[in-house]
Amino acid sequence: MDGSVEKVGTVPVEIREAWAVRHGEAAARRLVEAENFADAMKAAAIPENTADTYSKGWKVWQRFCAEQGLPETEGTRGALVAFVAWMLDHGRKTPGPGGARGYAPSSANSHLTAVIAGLRDPAIVKGNHQPNPAPRDAHAEARARIESIATQLAKSGERRGRGQALAADLDNLHRIAEACDDTLVGRRDLALVLTGFHFASRASEVAGLLLADVTVHPQGLKVAVVTGKTRHSVRTAKIPRNLDEPELCAPSAWERWLAAYGATDPRAAAFPRIDRWGHIGGSMSPDSVTAAVARIAQRSRVPIRWTGHSLRSGLATEGRKNGKDPINIADQGGWARNSKSMLEYMRRADEWDDNAAAGLRRSPKGNS
Repeated sequence: MDGSVEKVGTVPVEIREAWAVRHGEAAARRLVEAENFADAMKAAAIPENTADTYSKGWKVWQRFCAEQGLPETEGTRGALVAFVAWMLDHGRKTPGPGGARGYAPSSANSHLTAVIAGLRDPAIVKGNHQPNPAPRDAHAEARARIESIATQLAKSGERRGRGQALAADLDNLHRIAEACDDTLVGRRDLALVLTGFHFASRASEVAGLLLADVTVHPQGLKVAVVTGKTRHSVRTAKIPRNLDEPELCAPSAWERWLAAYGATDPRAAAFPRIDRWGHIGGSMSPDSVTAAVARIAQRSRVPIRWTGHSLRSGLATEGRKNGKDPINIADQGGWARNSKSMLEYMRRADEWDDNAAAGLRRSPKGNS
């Protein structure tokens, strides 16, 4: 049983036929068109990287259901808990870091979220099934199972997955500034890293930038992020000029790159691909941005492995170290002001300076 349902567009045939009986053929046809239009609008509103994440998670669920002989349209308590246990035990197709066949808890949680979303709204995962939301207590128990296993793994010292991205920091940004030469690639790389760092970019946000999205002002740059993942991350970030450390000045790096780039079409990619012969191509993909950041860092002899997300975590971490207001950091990076991930980056910055065990001393005599 594959859970497939005969449809007209995205509307099941039996619903279309019921509309025809109640309202007539012409009205039924218009209702179907309206439903299909609404689904298309919803799909267009989902960021590409989110849709890709949900699609990958749904495929893991389909693989589990096929292996266990379960219908993929039933997110029961038992099915979801069994899915989580399967993922954490041996769900990976190929071994991960250290030879682990189970997913990291964070990945299992991401795949579970995709399944819950896909059961609720098939269009999210491009599924051909009727909506059948999982009961809230069912996925709550499945998430509790993930938390329990994560605790057990931590106690045993087993590490799965890559963990959180290591934050970009100012010392290593100086290394990159020194290593990026005055070639076309060198100018692009420096502008990409410095601009991405200063608006706490995701790789997908850098990849989505067009020339029209980056404007130069006397005080610095304005970066219109229109491909953000959430409503908070669709924003216009302002990057002031850095007169104290000009080698880390993102607006200056952008201006030097723009002069070398020479493009005038506002629809051109802000940071395009450049091949080994210096030929400029189209937009970089998010994966290409991640690979470029890692390559730039390695070439600059940055001693820790950076990823595309290092730029995002780096601004929160360095901003906190420099005493910036958390609200301003959240607004610059497109986080919700109570974002758990942003607060985690800040805790890294505070782990020594604002440590509860730091600088303890006896109270003066006479004080209770």
